[in-house]
Amino acid sequence: MSTNDNLFDAIIVGGGPAGLTAALYLARARYRVLVLEKDRFGGQITITHEVVNYPGIENTSGEALTETMRRQAVNFGAEVKLAEVTDLKLDGDIKEVVTNRGTMRAFAVLICTGANPRHIGFTGEAEFRGHGVAYCATCDGEFFTGKELLVIGGGYASAEEAMFLTRYATKVTILVRKDSFSCARSIADEVMAHPKINVLFNHELKSVEGNDMGITSASIFNNKTGETFEYKAADNDTFGVFVFAGYVPNTALVKDKVALNEQGYIITDHNQGTSVKGVFAGGDVCIKTLRQVVTATADGALAAAAMEKVAAQMHDKTGLVPEVPNATRKAPQENRASIAPEAAGSFISPDFIPQLNAVFERMTSKVTLRVHTSGDDKGNELLNAMKELAALSDKLSLDTTSEGEHLPFVEFVREDGSSTGMAFHGVPGGHEFSSFVLGMYNAAGPGQQIEDSELQAVKAIDKDVKMQVLISLSCTMCPDLVVAAQRMASLNDKVTTHVYDVGLYPDMRNEYKVMSVPCLVVNGQQISFGKKQLPELLDYLKSVSAI
Repeated sequence: MSTNDNLFDAIIVGGGPAGLTAALYLARARYRVLVLEKDRFGGQITITHEVVNYPGIENTSGEALTETMRRQAVNFGAEVKLAEVTDLKLDGDIKEVVTNRGTMRAFAVLICTGANPRHIGFTGEAEFRGHGVAYCATCDGEFFTGKELLVIGGGYASAEEAMFLTRYATKVTILVRKDSFSCARSIADEVMAHPKINVLFNHELKSVEGNDMGITSASIFNNKTGETFEYKAADNDTFGVFVFAGYVPNTALVKDKVALNEQGYIITDHNQGTSVKGVFAGGDVCIKTLRQVVTATADGALAAAAMEKVAAQMHDKTGLVPEVPNATRKAPQENRASIAPEAAGSFISPDFIPQLNAVFERMTSKVTLRVHTSGDDKGNELLNAMKELAALSDKLSLDTTSEGEHLPFVEFVREDGSSTGMAFHGVPGGHEFSSFVLGMYNAAGPGQQIEDSELQAVKAIDKDVKMQVLISLSCTMCPDLVVAAQRMASLNDKVTTHVYDVGLYPDMRNEYKVMSVPCLVVNGQQISFGKKQLPELLDYLKSVSAI
């Protein structure tokens, strides 16, 4: 057997239900498989608070369901890595997957990059994004407690999210462009019967208006009668608009490399194969009539069966057989038993420790976790979490102080005692644990690889840039901005990045009128909403003359 650390039978880009299912099937068949995920394993379903229609599971959350999938895949020997894929080289028998943590090779590649919420283009949508217009009920619903809401869309997502929003809103009005819901009748009936929900069929949102406090009025069009009316909340209060009008596929990586349809979705055959031999696709990135967890897992299983055949053929053709690491070659029962259940009160899941160890090994210098404690329960929670993390590596040390604003928070301090300008206010759990670890890696060096042009642009900044990133731990769109802003701070002492769990700091939420996350505040003045990667962040900072 030929040993090659960077050669896999299959590489899966995206750690949602489709990718994790494929990994489980391939690993169980004793193929070497790697799952690459940029942010957090689980995909879009992790923001769904309740899953009741997955066969065999009566009731669970999206995050719990996909975490179980991830553990199953790992227990059978799948390897998982948090890394951003920057390029794909899909020609030839051996494909190359280029990431910010190196280049990996594989006989087969599965694209499971999912999709993002679609913006529908009504007047005022961009202007009030973050100040009244939102796209994620789990991330932003709490900001609208005690207010009325408009929900746009007639599919499963709008129906389910409208139900979720009733826990915060006084009233929810759903605008459905057609004359009926497109989701299951049982879901539609439940929505129609809810006392807080009003449904307007054949209605479309045309525009919204408001002020710096939020949206105060909306123009709604009845496409059946041709009439337009103005919607206002009771007592002329501000209200929110949640848009659930489908998704835009994340296919930038494979544009011009595999065949796409006019809407940008990947075209696949009955085995999830694309137009390129050895390249497959699954989940929301594909053309399909039903976008649900159950169809994503089916895609993953079909793709895995086809990828097994590709890998076996390539073993014979090339003479190369990727060697499964010894740690993952245990029988499933042994491997499952070796992963201890998470201890009560534990901050770090035991099965995440191998990934942390890989980060520690790459760190070129030591980092001090300086905890600015507040002495209350949240402060003690942060301190205990950082003690647990620091105990895992001799490259980490712990320091405490009670100084600072917006306590508690933890900052990264260099080996020479200087501050990196990076700090997290609150406890970095949920979707922000991974970005916190990346911040630590960037503080220690060498840090994430970035394009040379971007590196030079960051290093060329010659005036002070203070970035405050307000996030929610449940937000799947926040980590991109957090990582980009932290990377800038790690490269230039003129730049500081402080991240805030906005639920803990109502004064900031009120000051910046935050109704959506992520919220970026630059130098205490410029405010922007929505996720941004490093190129987009640099462009934004230039546009507001911050750099």
